Amino acid sequence: MRNRAGFAVLAFAATAFAADPVLFVYFKEPAKSGVYFALSEDGYRFEALNGGKPWLPPQHKGELMRDPFLTRGPDGEFHMVWTWEWRAQSIGYAHSKDLIHWSEQREVPLFPEARNTWAPEIYWDTAKQSWLVIWSSVVEARSDTNRLYHAFTKDFKTFTKPEIFFDPGYQVIDATLLASEGKYFMIFKDERPEPLHKEIKIAQGPTLEGPWTGISEALTESWSEGPSILKLEDRYVIYYDHYREPRRYEAIGSIDLKNWMPINERMTFPADCKHGSFLHITPEEARRLQTANQ
Repeated sequence: MRNRAGFAVLAFAATAFAADPVLFVYFKEPAKSGVYFALSEDGYRFEALNGGKPWLPPQHKGELMRDPFLTRGPDGEFHMVWTWEWRAQSIGYAHSKDLIHWSEQREVPLFPEARNTWAPEIYWDTAKQSWLVIWSSVVEARSDTNRLYHAFTKDFKTFTKPEIFFDPGYQVIDATLLASEGKYFMIFKDERPEPLHKEIKIAQGPTLEGPWTGISEALTESWSEGPSILKLEDRYVIYYDHYREPRRYEAIGSIDLKNWMPINERMTFPADCKHGSFLHITPEEARRLQTANQ
């Protein structure tokens, strides 16, 4: 059973933030207007920043900014990647020290053999002192449907040769990772159309690179994609985009990463938000975003 999340406008006091505010970065169709920011004091109720206008408009002709993923590097700097174009072999990249001032947006060549490079995400690998980049691609020499690939980079300029990250024998996209309790978890979309799946599942592995086993049953209804996961106090929350009617952002929660329940009645998202990512930031960073927003 699903409960519709409302779209009320929230008013935060300047000192209202708890210890762990959450920043939501997302896009709106048709992905030509840029990346949007929204802020939450608790990870459940989000208010669009910048008056609902893009925080980062695109800088280049023909550039899309779909599926943005934001994270913090080991030096504290913020790094963002996104889908540059539907049929590109590259991804978008920009970085910032304060979430306010951003570098130039760069189109980064990644996978010349691919038909597409969708929904990239990045994770710092301490052992390798490099960024792990994961995304989905169709590579006709291997498959005519999407599989998950990965590569490593130290500078977002040169990359190792792309290799398969996860291939369960059917089409998969939109992977996101979580480290918890000495294990790694991968949340992804089962993209099979016949019989209809297009739902979110979870697998686990011993390292950041897997191998990924123990694939769960569907955690969500069909027509779900773009998952992102956070730990909020004693609960894990998977946020995702339900992209067919009723079109809306939704969420499920769990205390053990095994049993999941809809928590839509607790959620408030900005209107028309699409596939994005969620990141814990500090109260100081949240207040700085609010100040810049005024």
